[in-house]
Formats: sequence, C-alpha cells, structure tokens
Amino acid sequence: MDFRRYSLPWYAYALLAYAVLGTIWWSILLLRKNAETFDARIADLTTRMTISRELEPGQTIESTAVYQEAARDFRAQRGMIVGEAILLLTCILGGAYLIYRDLRNRLMAADQQRSFLLSITHELKSPIAGVRLILETFQKRRDLPEGTQEKLSTNGLKEADRLTELVNNLLLSAKLESGYQLSKEQLDLKALLLEAVDVVKTKYPTAVVKLCTDDDLPFFRGDDAGMTSVILNLVENAAKYSQPSPVIEVELAQNGPEELVITVADNGPGVPDEHKSKVWRRFYRVGNEDTRRTKGTGLGLFIVKEMVQRHGGIIELDDNEPTGSKFRVRLPL
Repeated sequence: MDFRRYSLPWYAYALLAYAVLGTIWWSILLLRKNAETFDARIADLTTRMTISRELEPGQTIESTAVYQEAARDFRAQRGMIVGEAILLLTCILGGAYLIYRDLRNRLMAADQQRSFLLSITHELKSPIAGVRLILETFQKRRDLPEGTQEKLSTNGLKEADRLTELVNNLLLSAKLESGYQLSKEQLDLKALLLEAVDVVKTKYPTAVVKLCTDDDLPFFRGDDAGMTSVILNLVENAAKYSQPSPVIEVELAQNGPEELVITVADNGPGVPDEHKSKVWRRFYRVGNEDTRRTKGTGLGLFIVKEMVQRHGGIIELDDNEPTGSKFRVRLPL
C-alpha cells in the first residue's frame, strides 16, 4: 500500500517542525540562562567571601559548602529543564504520531469503503444483468429448443445463487457488526465440508478438491449458518484465487480430546507477509481495483474470523508449500 496517498499536507509538517525546534531553542536558552545565573552567583559569593575573609589563604571557592549547595541547585535546575524538554518533545511527537495514525486509518477505511462500493456495484450488476438477459430471451423467443431453455434456466439459477450469496454475506457482515447471536446445535462438520466441496466443484469445474477427514469425528456444537459460511468462504476463496487450475486440499482432523482442526490449502499466489494481518479487516482486499483480476467484496475473511472467534476458536494463515496459502481453523470441542 502506498502510504504517500495518506500523508499530511506540508503545513502540518511545518507546524510540527516549528514546535519541535521552538522547544529545543527555548530549552537551550533556559540552560544558558541557568548557567549564567550560576556563574553570577558564584562570582558574587567569591567577592563577598573574599571581602569578609571567609576564604582562607590558598582555599578555593569550589571547596566551600556554600559553593557545593549552589552547584547542587544548578544541577537540579539543569536536570529539570532537560527533563521537561524531553517530556514536552515526547508529548509533541507522540501526539503528532497518534493524530497521523488515526487520520491515516480513517483515510484508509474510507478508501477501502470506496473500493468496496466499486466492487459491490460490479458484483450486483453482473448477476442482475445476466438474469435480465435470460428473461428477455425467454420473452422474445418462446420457441427456444428444450436444450437451450434448460441451459438458460441453469445459468439464470447460477446468477440468482450468486446474488443470494452476495446478499447473505452483506447481511451476515452487518449482523456481526451489530452483535450476532449464535444459535448453537450439534453439527456434522464433515457433512458441511462435503456440501461446500460440491458447491465449489459445480461453480469451478477446473478445480481439483481433495478432502481428507478422520474417522469417527465427534459432533461440533455451533451455529449452522455461521459455520457453513466459514467453510464455504474458505474453500471458495481457495478456488477463486488459484485460477486457472486450482488444486485444493481440505482436511478435517481431531487434535486431542478438546479440538477440531479444519485446514484448507491451495496452490494460488499466496498472501504477502505484509498483508497477512490485514486480510481479516472488513472490506480489505490485497491489491487494488485496477490490478485485481478476481472480483470480490472483501467481506469473506472478515466473516470467517469473526465467526470463528465467536465460537471460541482461532484461525491461522500460513504459506503453503511450494506455493499458495494455508488456512487453519481450530475449534474447541
């Protein structure tokens, strides 16, 4: 991500530089004034003690108790000036950093929402246009061959399913933001995985999906709609971002008596290290709308992480070998 797009205007840096340099300059002036005051005090003490003959022959002012007390006061004042200068500079620079970070995050969030609006517009227009075209074809040509009618009907259903999936993700994302209440029941995660694999194979005919599960797995108590969304998003993302020849390995295993582990690995380009901690954010997508070949809304992994955490689990993202990504979901029994 190009952070130059989120930099502050030049006058903000000018004001910051003025505040920092002003603090340093006034600190130097105070240190000089403190030193001059100390020198004047010592000169006055020397004069008075010489006149009053309080200094013995050969004795220096530095060896007297009065000088030692004045020196302690001088060092204490100097330390106070330096300490206050450091504290003030820390507050100025720290406050400037916090303001910049908050502003940058707000600008990034606004930028991601704009990208989301662009992508969601495309995602909505495509299935709607497809369904409209099919309906217009049926309306204008009522004598279509039976095979053509079946093909058009199948394509229309696919576009409708695509639109339904998109709307469901939007609704689920909104519910997660406002407080989603889990409806827990006994779930067969193996059956959910089989359903997700069938859906992905139908949607992506070139995908090779290998499913491996342990025998006699216990049921998992969780939210049916939520866990279905988690599994489907992970498997479908693996196929979507591994084109043109996706090879996906899905594994369900029990790790000891207290944990079930779902692993989804693909052979796609993978996720760069600098993006691994960011892909879970709402609307976040790697790349930009000009260079990104695969369309999406940036909601899938946000929904996955939120739902997994609400089930008390954790999700991990690692690099797959030799290429691709590996998502690992750990769910407590």
